[in-house]
This record gives sequence, structure tokens and C-alpha cells, in this order.
Amino acid sequence: MKKDDCIFCKLANGQIPTNTIYEDDDFRVFLDAAPATRGHCLIVPKEHFDDLEDLDDKVAAKVLPLAKKIMKLLKEKLGWEGFNVVQNNKELAGQTVFHFHMHLIPRYSGDGQNILWKPGKPAEGELQSILDEINS
Repeated sequence: MKKDDCIFCKLANGQIPTNTIYEDDDFRVFLDAAPATRGHCLIVPKEHFDDLEDLDDKVAAKVLPLAKKIMKLLKEKLGWEGFNVVQNNKELAGQTVFHFHMHLIPRYSGDGQNILWKPGKPAEGELQSILDEINS
């Protein structure tokens, strides 16, 4: 299914031009129009899925192997020194386009990016409490 009002459906299906670096029956991979670093690209399925929770299992099974393939291509051609794979779900987590997509962000010394989080320190027994809640 595609959504008529979804910009990523239009980009993934060639209705809007992109700087495409890879395409197959299920995905289009193109350079991000507002890149974090040189070579930052997006993996976008041609079918519409709002986010990871909505993503079809068969499509999901193809995403990481494709990310690995593109990562190797970008290393060969652009010579990155590190690599971030980012996938945001829901507005609170930073999702701004509500069509599943994965960011592939090559990293270079001095690139000025800080795609990290501040590690927390759980209170005594908190991890066990969370584990118990999940397993109940």
C-alpha cells in the first residue's frame, strides 16, 4: 500500500526525484536532502509503513542486510571511519516523517556530529523491577 499524501512514498517510488544510490523492488536508498555528514542516506521502503511497529516482517527482514550492503559501498567510495544506523519511531523519539525509514550516517573525524545519548544510572533494583514487569 502507498499513501497519496506521503512524501516518502512519492520519493521511494520515483514520483519525486532523489539522489538515488540504490534501488530494488522493495526499497530506494537516496542521499538525505539535509545530511548530518557526507554520504548520509536513507533506506526507504516503497510500500508505506508508519514506523517499525507497523513494518511488515518480510520487509523488515531485508532492511539490515541492505544497510550492511550500503555501508560497505559507502566505506569503499567515501572512506568513513565510523558509522551510525539510526531509526526513529514516533514524534517523541525524533521521527519527523511518518513513513518507516532508516538513516545511514557515515562518520568522519571532526565531522561535528554527536549522535549519542547520555547513559543513565538506574536506582538499586530498578533493572530487576523492569525485568519483572516485562516478564509478568
